[in-house]
Amino acid sequence: MDLASVIGFLLALILVIGGILAGGDPGAFVDAPSLLITGGGTLGAAIMANPIERTKALPKIIRKAFFNDPIDLPGLIQTLVSFAEKARREGLLALEEDAAQLDDPFLKKSIQLVVDGTDPELVKSILDTEIGLLEERHGAGKAYFDTMAELAPAFGMLGTLIGLILMLGNLDDPDALGPGMATALITTFYGSFIANVLCIPTSKKLAYRSSQEVLARELMVEGILAIQAGENPRIVEEKLKVFLSPDLRAKMEEEKEKEQGG
Repeated sequence: MDLASVIGFLLALILVIGGILAGGDPGAFVDAPSLLITGGGTLGAAIMANPIERTKALPKIIRKAFFNDPIDLPGLIQTLVSFAEKARREGLLALEEDAAQLDDPFLKKSIQLVVDGTDPELVKSILDTEIGLLEERHGAGKAYFDTMAELAPAFGMLGTLIGLILMLGNLDDPDALGPGMATALITTFYGSFIANVLCIPTSKKLAYRSSQEVLARELMVEGILAIQAGENPRIVEEKLKVFLSPDLRAKMEEEKEKEQGG
């Protein structure tokens, strides 16, 4: 579970509800017609704007934003360095057994290409193409929430117009003015809430997830090509550390020193 996503969403929700409760009657902010116009209209228009396959994948996309495990880049570097050491001792063919035990299909495919004796330029071309397609798939999921972020305020305004029309059409009936005004104002609130608390943050988190996954794939490509070239494992490690942030790099060095000292 991604704590930042869950905590951030709950914090925003609690503070907004807390502000409503502190300001007066919370029942004034609950209006079923407004919710149907804004929520239903946004979802319906988003479904219309996207292929049905993407809509079916929506639960999986949401899960990626809230429940995806972080990528262990230092651990990935250690794995690749161990492969470099083994390849240097026993040859590239010795990595075939290790590749079969890997869970990551991209890394498994990368090693298998090297073991099969594929030309390094072709290996890089194949893997770069796969990374590009991965970015496209991730971009499609992000675009779904970008679309809803654009549509929600628009449907909020649409609800506002509907409420105003209802209100102006019943000026001679004082009892109808309140519900009409409520629909007019609350739909704008719902549209802004859906866009700014749900859709935009989810889109940003999906973009971050994609960038991290692409970074890990690029690290794998760099490591695999270095292993294929027969480079010294220490050089491989130094090349791959470039992909780490300064904090992660320092932490990795500290752990390495502790292991050596122990």
